[in-house]
Amino acid sequence: MSKLNIQAIHQESKKKDAFDFRAGDTVTINVKIQEKTADGKAKNRIQPFKGVVIQRKGTGVSASVTVRKISSGIGVERIFQIHSPIIDSITTDTHGDVRQARIFYMRNLRGKAARIVERKVHAPVEATGVAVETPEA
Repeated sequence: MSKLNIQAIHQESKKKDAFDFRAGDTVTINVKIQEKTADGKAKNRIQPFKGVVIQRKGTGVSASVTVRKISSGIGVERIFQIHSPIIDSITTDTHGDVRQARIFYMRNLRGKAARIVERKVHAPVEATGVAVETPEA
């Protein structure tokens, strides 16, 4: 296989959505789950996983993200391949203000110490120079 063929396959496999998030941001990743019922039929559902991005890794079709959340007092981390077909959507809830690209120190923090300050995101500017208002959720 030539290099051009591999690049074409990678471009085909990449999702078209621009995932605009980085370490410290709180994201909700909707994952497609396939369950088997008692009679052997497959049932599909979407399960959200909401947590803080502690690292982004890789580029292109092999890019991955590690998301951490606290569930019943226990820290749960999950690694997702961003361009995987099991990922339905990724939405950014809040933008966090952190100084490092990999925030593994969050594993050792508890309670109020584990809070992340929200980063102010500037509104996109049109060609006319007027800021575009975005609806807040």
